[in-house]
Amino acid sequence: MIEPEEREGELGFRKPTKDDGSEVWELIKHTGVLDLNSSYSYLMWCEIFSETSIVVEREGNTVGFISGFIHPDQPDTLFIWQVAVDDSERGNGIATKMLYHLLKREGCGDVNHVEATVSPSNTASQQLFKGLAKKLNTKCVIHDYFTSGDFPSEGHEDELLFKIGPIQKEKILVEG
Repeated sequence: MIEPEEREGELGFRKPTKDDGSEVWELIKHTGVLDLNSSYSYLMWCEIFSETSIVVEREGNTVGFISGFIHPDQPDTLFIWQVAVDDSERGNGIATKMLYHLLKREGCGDVNHVEATVSPSNTASQQLFKGLAKKLNTKCVIHDYFTSGDFPSEGHEDELLFKIGPIQKEKILVEG
């Protein structure tokens, strides 16, 4: 078992490793609302993007995961790709705590904006990012981003781009 970087009660927050890939894939699968990517992609996220991704565990079990990366064209922007919280932990603020832990990392030292795409029906993620902006006393600007027609198969919703910032690091250290 890998020791967490930080603890909050019974929760341990840490960078993922490739050993987390399978469990993260299972977590994403069981959410039932996120696009499930290949197991290989989660191994890659956990290995290559560990500085900008996070795992949260309770009693050795993965109960939360965020995958993110520094935007290649905007080095001050952390793009959040997926946020997953186990059913048993939803409603406890774990997603917000994971975001705070990520933003405090050395690898996010230059980050002053967070971006994510969210479908119109995903009200939990919309509330997460709007709530983050409110807690950090900053803006949350929402734009159309991908339309359903941009996706190769029928049935995918539009995706809205949420841009939170500018973020003052002092707020993260105080709030988080």
